[in-house]
Amino acid sequence: MELADILSEQSVVAYERAKDKAELLEIVSRLGAVVTGQQPDAVLETLIAREALGSTGLGNGIAIPHGKLAGLPGVVAAFVKLDEPIEFDSVDDQPVDLVFMLLAPSGAGADHLKALARVARLLRTDQLVDSLRSTSEPRRLYELLTAAIPSQNAA
Repeated sequence: MELADILSEQSVVAYERAKDKAELLEIVSRLGAVVTGQQPDAVLETLIAREALGSTGLGNGIAIPHGKLAGLPGVVAAFVKLDEPIEFDSVDDQPVDLVFMLLAPSGAGADHLKALARVARLLRTDQLVDSLRSTSEPRRLYELLTAAIPSQNAA
């Protein structure tokens, strides 16, 4: 699975402001609603339910909030780069500034896990993360995310 299959240029936002984790989840929920056609509250509820199981803050300033939502035709994604890092209850207790949201259909077990693994693997690439942090244009962020490291059929 390539990120260009699930991430659109319109679902990439740069230098968004959020005061805390709750506000950030609202921001990505609104973006998720735009790319899925679902109600923002439904997306937010899904993300909050997943966060209640444990933080999706991976460390190194990266979070991957995700969840399953009825009525989606496939996995969809959105990316938000924050102007200032915020606390996110990450595993390393570091604030988050790069957020990659994934939403999958309710019955999408393998596809959801493949997408999650692909994004997590990609965002462990220091060179890509440094490039994302030094870029301010959404189009360039999209290009970096979708052109980076081919999946080699791994996910």
